[in-house]
Amino acid sequence: MKINAPSAARLCAALLLLSVCAQAQDKSNSKSTATGQPAPTTAPAANAAATKNGIVIAATTTPLELARVTYQMQGGDKYRALKNIVLFGTADLYAPDSAQTLSGKFGMISSGDRVRLEVQSPLFNFTLISDGARTYTSMRGFELPPAGAFGIPVLLKFDQPGYVVTALPEKKKERGFRITEPEGMMTDFYVDVATGRLLRFEVPYGGYTYGFEFKNMREIEGVMIPLNFTQRILTPQGSFFAEFKVKDAKLNQDLPADTFNIPNK
Repeated sequence: MKINAPSAARLCAALLLLSVCAQAQDKSNSKSTATGQPAPTTAPAANAAATKNGIVIAATTTPLELARVTYQMQGGDKYRALKNIVLFGTADLYAPDSAQTLSGKFGMISSGDRVRLEVQSPLFNFTLISDGARTYTSMRGFELPPAGAFGIPVLLKFDQPGYVVTALPEKKKERGFRITEPEGMMTDFYVDVATGRLLRFEVPYGGYTYGFEFKNMREIEGVMIPLNFTQRILTPQGSFFAEFKVKDAKLNQDLPADTFNIPNK
């Protein structure tokens, strides 16, 4: 199966947008309790385990408590307080039933609900900018999931009004919980029972299922930043797959004033 330039660009845009949104952070310091009652959870296969922070994940740990553990393992309030995250790296993308690789480079900046993404490859270049209210892409007619409505940004808001945390069925040595944001978009998170580390999350959107798996993470200034991660988009045509490798990661950088300015059409 040959990957043509338009389909490759759309695939790369979708996958890279997920990685951008996964790194976006919310600046709110609200400590309100999440609305809604957590559903009963099933007991994990393993007995109670303590994370590196001494937090115990037990059979009686509720989904809301599990979300709090995951939030703290990601960096907690330090993550919420970040000014920005700047990542540069490479991406290898694969189409369904194809061993052909489309390689490119990416750079992305996230600051609250504001995002800038630049992608370069031999076949195409792509730009995405979100200023917090509007989103611009250099590719016309490409529908994007709303920034800040899934993934890590939702986890950072798990305890705020309008965010509902419920249980998911157990999967092997994982515990899962779902966070539904106020507009109804859902993210399913899966956590390592033994360590409390976030392993992956899945997002249904627009008839597709987006999957994001953390393979290698590093603690930088008290927060967890992925250095190697994979993504899948499950579509009626099959599963698109991409592997991302971060070569450079920086936090709290001084950014140009026009970083998130949307071009005049």
